[in-house]
Amino acid sequence: MHSLGRIIGIGLVAAAAITTAACGSDTDSSSAPSSSVAGGSSASKGRECTADDVKVSGGYGEAPKITIPDSCDPPKTLITKDLVVGTGPGAVAGQPLTMNYELVTWSDKQVLDSSFQRGKPFGLTLGAGQVIQGWDEGLIGVQQGTRRLLIVPPNLGYGEGGNGVPPKETLVFVTDAVQVGR
Repeated sequence: MHSLGRIIGIGLVAAAAITTAACGSDTDSSSAPSSSVAGGSSASKGRECTADDVKVSGGYGEAPKITIPDSCDPPKTLITKDLVVGTGPGAVAGQPLTMNYELVTWSDKQVLDSSFQRGKPFGLTLGAGQVIQGWDEGLIGVQQGTRRLLIVPPNLGYGEGGNGVPPKETLVFVTDAVQVGR
């Protein structure tokens, strides 16, 4: 009977150790890699997504359909890709832009905001700090008539949250350059 008690005791200690390890600790820096998403973190998928992993349908001037994959992690750096190339000179800091856009949040893959749905483009002065840093950097060089994908990491977006965006959220924009300059 004493052996049975010892076996049960060892089993309970092992179960407690496994449970504690599974719960993790805020001070444990040796945990497995994870990627930050709104509201917490999840296990890494093993690679960061590229612009080609995010699927966009719809043409310039139409509200896009943005599909974010589940098979890769949100990128940690700003990613831009021209889906439709416009014409004319590229935008520079200090220039006025008129843009249409759709914003999808990475963590829940939902449309958070859309000037397409409102039917009214958005005006800004590029590089003047009127928009998130991801736009001020990601729209440099955009030409009128361009549809550009922007994948904005939290540090170039809303960081710890704001304007309806959860903390540490990666933002995916499809932007249409309606007008570059005056």
